[in-house]
Amino acid sequence: QLQLVESGGGLVQPGGSLRLSCTASESTLDTYSLGWFRQVPGREREGISCINTPGDRTGYSDSVKDRFTISRDWAKNTVYLRMDSLKPEDTAIYYCAAGGFRAYCSLVETTYDSWGQGTQVTVSS
Repeated sequence: QLQLVESGGGLVQPGGSLRLSCTASESTLDTYSLGWFRQVPGREREGISCINTPGDRTGYSDSVKDRFTISRDWAKNTVYLRMDSLKPEDTAIYYCAAGGFRAYCSLVETTYDSWGQGTQVTVSS
């Protein structure tokens, strides 16, 4: 399994933006499909965005579509989640995840077998 490390979380006002980053400390992400999930205490983890292995297909949940953008930087071995127009209901712990080679990406949790420890995002005035 990969060791994934997220960063970029924090406190932001409603309507603001954040960019989360996720990198693998000792391995390349080149052959993996990648996803972002989030979880609010007491609720199930929600798949919100994904990108396939080649990096040419992405997916988004209805809750973040048109506000969040996933991308991957091969040179930096990093996947990003750009979050715009943030709302209080986006407050959660955000996790990145890696799975096997996929031509299409997935928002299903069981697709992934490596997870980061999470980064807190709080949207509040």
